Amino acid sequence: MTIRVLLADDQALVRASFRMLIDSEPDLEVVGEAATGGEAVGLARSTRADVVLMDIRMPDMDGLAATHAISADEDLAGVRVLILTTFEADEYVFQALRAGASGFLGKGVELSDLLEAIRLVARGESLLSPRATKALIGQYLTTPDLTNAPAPELTSLTERERQVLVLVAAGLSNDAIAEQLHVSPWTAKTHVNRTMTKLGVRDRAQLVVIAYQTGFAQPGA
Repeated sequence: MTIRVLLADDQALVRASFRMLIDSEPDLEVVGEAATGGEAVGLARSTRADVVLMDIRMPDMDGLAATHAISADEDLAGVRVLILTTFEADEYVFQALRAGASGFLGKGVELSDLLEAIRLVARGESLLSPRATKALIGQYLTTPDLTNAPAPELTSLTERERQVLVLVAAGLSNDAIAEQLHVSPWTAKTHVNRTMTKLGVRDRAQLVVIAYQTGFAQPGA
């Protein structure tokens, strides 16, 4: 099955470069290009892309507003947004995830990692680069309303699920977690999903917060 990708970036040269890279893969296909956030939302509806590779700073409507519009549209429930930007700052990571993005990567990412990120997001996984994870942590640690929120009890977690919680907090993907724990990617994904279910959270970003609230992970570790 081919993964359909929509490119959203205001720089034509950047879009052209990404198109060449993505179209060179047998399982990936670029189905549209948008130069503004508004165009990205419209093309997401018309092309039914699986993944939108979204820049943040664009005219008309920025990538954050476009991401929110896509994630809030019930007709686009199957469309995933992967933020790819040079602005890997705390506030952008926080806002992108709250807007409904499934992943956040800096444009300095290795090309092979970008292609794998598209595949991961298309499979329904969330993805944060280690730097973006640290930015998210910093945002939560400096937001009183969030850091003062009660942390959930972890007594329901198995020892393996606690290990998974720490690795998610470090920004590792399911494949990387599988490698660390010497298990299959499917097993790693199962552990992550069970951990989220037991703790009553909807995504990996919230697992990161819990790991720091409970002391399982430490800033700078």
